[in-house]
Amino acid sequence: MKSDTFVIIMAGGVGSRFWPVSTERKPKQFLDMLGTGKTLFQHTVERFDEICPRRNIYVVTSDQYIDIVKSQCPEIPDSNILAEPVMRNTAPCIAYASYKINKLNSNANIIVTPSDHLIEQKQLFQGALEKGLSFVRDKDAILTIGIQPHRPETGFGYIQMEKSDDEVGKVKAFKEKPNVETAKEYLQRGDFLWNAGIFLWSVKTIIKAFETYMPAMARVFQNGEELYFTDKEQSFIDLVYPTFQSISIDYSLLEKANNLYVQKANFDWSDLGTWSALWEKSARNYSGDTVSSENAYLYETSNNIIHVPEDKVVVVQGLSEYIVVESNNVLLICSKGEEQRIKAFSHKASGRK
Repeated sequence: MKSDTFVIIMAGGVGSRFWPVSTERKPKQFLDMLGTGKTLFQHTVERFDEICPRRNIYVVTSDQYIDIVKSQCPEIPDSNILAEPVMRNTAPCIAYASYKINKLNSNANIIVTPSDHLIEQKQLFQGALEKGLSFVRDKDAILTIGIQPHRPETGFGYIQMEKSDDEVGKVKAFKEKPNVETAKEYLQRGDFLWNAGIFLWSVKTIIKAFETYMPAMARVFQNGEELYFTDKEQSFIDLVYPTFQSISIDYSLLEKANNLYVQKANFDWSDLGTWSALWEKSARNYSGDTVSSENAYLYETSNNIIHVPEDKVVVVQGLSEYIVVESNNVLLICSKGEEQRIKAFSHKASGRK
């Protein structure tokens, strides 16, 4: 039932790999990175319109982004926008939202998703989630979505699935981002899937898991139950949240659980983690360049990302495989092959070590 389906959107990241367009003040999930007229966060919310009502969508984000969330999706109730006073990775944010949902509906089934991924095949996505919800609804099961790979991708994490003829099977192992040779091996083997970072479970299952694998944090959120949906909730969260360990849901819980499953999915997905990933998903000209402005003039160029303001005349000659970005009074010119250094560049440019 849609009334028992809830969604947790994790929207607290700072999007440092898309600097200088994405900044700590306004990170990439709240920007129109694809030129569609809507932000990545707004696209994420809209993907769930056939899955559950918006009153069942909870957004966990930094306290400095609360007003952005409200302005971009005013249909989400204020009580569903959860403000983190400090960043503590994914385990505490998922626990906070889960315990709050449990107070409202102890029969809830939950989907957890990042706020900044690109999923273009909406109907395939919704169909996969409906199957996933059917799987977890009456089982003590933790389910993650794995995307069937179609290239040896080195920018994604992987999930190894135990041999199964079904769409859903036990998780054998999680694998970090591989090198090229390992990625080719994963693709050839056929039992490795891209880790989409999307999870499904019943609220009973996830609370049981937190109590088992993170009992200290579970007790804190359980002790705050009477404060959820009251004017004392935020003061409680501001007090306890900084005491939590900064840890991901993967390390804290998923890799320890013995009821962990993965569902194969085939919808078109990207985590848009880098400028190159955005280039892969963007319209390109005859020479492979992605250009954001009609006032950018390119000569003898190929496979570049040119993201500059419309009111600037920009001339680029002779570059291949480069990122050229101007935003927020910063100009970045960086080889695509060195884009993993952008976070360090941003720290240096802003005077941080």
